[in-house]
Amino acid sequence: MNKGTWDIIRAKYVASAVRADQYPADKMIEAAFIGRSNVGKSSLINSLCRRNGLARVSATPGKTQTINFYELEAKRASEGLDERARFYLVDLPGYGFARTNKSNKEQWSGFISKYLSGSENLALVCQLIDIRHKPLESDLECFRWLKQCGLNVQVILTKSDKLSKNAAMSQKALFKREIGLKEHEIMTYTSSAHTNRGELISRIMQALGADHAEVEEE
Repeated sequence: MNKGTWDIIRAKYVASAVRADQYPADKMIEAAFIGRSNVGKSSLINSLCRRNGLARVSATPGKTQTINFYELEAKRASEGLDERARFYLVDLPGYGFARTNKSNKEQWSGFISKYLSGSENLALVCQLIDIRHKPLESDLECFRWLKQCGLNVQVILTKSDKLSKNAAMSQKALFKREIGLKEHEIMTYTSSAHTNRGELISRIMQALGADHAEVEEE
């Protein structure tokens, strides 16, 4: 079967939530994004969707304090027809609050844990990690916890443009060893240049599965 590649053609904000009763009423398969504060998550989401300002970018770590749902529509050519799929991109607050008090950390841990461990529609978690640093304990703890929940995890090393090509390759190899990842479970991304955007969309759509992603043929 001759099928083209998926691309994100539409994206819109749907809802913000801290409780399950605030989640969108329409149930669709979900891909969630999580990472340390200031890892470049909002910039990556905007790059992925080609929508500047869709996710609010801030220089202040921990700006995202709620679970934000965006409805995305993807399209690819299939046997001369346009095949479309809709799903939720779920933007989760950053972990590792250096400037946040204990009560806020506990609140974050509570509602994020309930979402990640309780969502019946969550097919993929993209964990963003800054490529410029060695694996931090908070990143390792988050990855281990996600896997313990039985979740499918895609590690994305952000800000790869800040390093030379050789240095970026070395860092990727380091993370693979430290976390114990296979090649398809890790990738680099540069939001400013949309580097590896097509590859990330492909991996997301593969994880969602065409039979479960609200596929619509025009």
